[in-house]
Amino acid sequence: MENTNEINGTSVESVTNNVANVKINDSTTTDSSSTPGSPATGASTVSSFAAAFKSFSKFGDIKSDGKHITLSQSDKWMKQAKVIDGKKITTTDTGIYFKKQKSMKLSMEQYKLYLDELAKAKKVEIGDIKNKLANCGAPGLTHGPGGPSKSASAVERLTDVSKYTGSHKQRFDETGKGKGISGRKDLPDASGYVQGYQNKDTYKAH
Repeated sequence: MENTNEINGTSVESVTNNVANVKINDSTTTDSSSTPGSPATGASTVSSFAAAFKSFSKFGDIKSDGKHITLSQSDKWMKQAKVIDGKKITTTDTGIYFKKQKSMKLSMEQYKLYLDELAKAKKVEIGDIKNKLANCGAPGLTHGPGGPSKSASAVERLTDVSKYTGSHKQRFDETGKGKGISGRKDLPDASGYVQGYQNKDTYKAH
């Protein structure tokens, strides 16, 4: 009698083992593909750093091509990224090591060398510096210690005419609208009444 455990010369055990091996291989492939690799993350940081370098190298200079950065632009970048903290790294430090590159403007490659020297001298991880620089946002988008709300309240206080005193108070009406020249200059009264008379137009002649 033909063995029921064999089908066309292939054993059931052999088929089972093959299926198990396929599942293991699929699982391994899925795990390796789903795990994010560090090179991709590194590439993203490099791309962000390059974009930030270009943005800050154009900051305050409409003629800049975005390929070279000055010390003042670099300091602006580092302050916004909080690399310059006034303690570990100061603008004095950045000035010293920037000038060691013997150029008023640095290319990206020169700038990387500058960062390497600065990091080694101040004993700071170069990776931390580059990450901060790459992720600090576009230039100029920072607020002071008080933040935007403090600035807004200061502006509101300065533009509230109800709090004005002295001659400034006379320049606006109760709605806050300026009175024009009448609020800035005493015009002569030709009505025939003495200055300060309170009962004008109350006397009936007939």
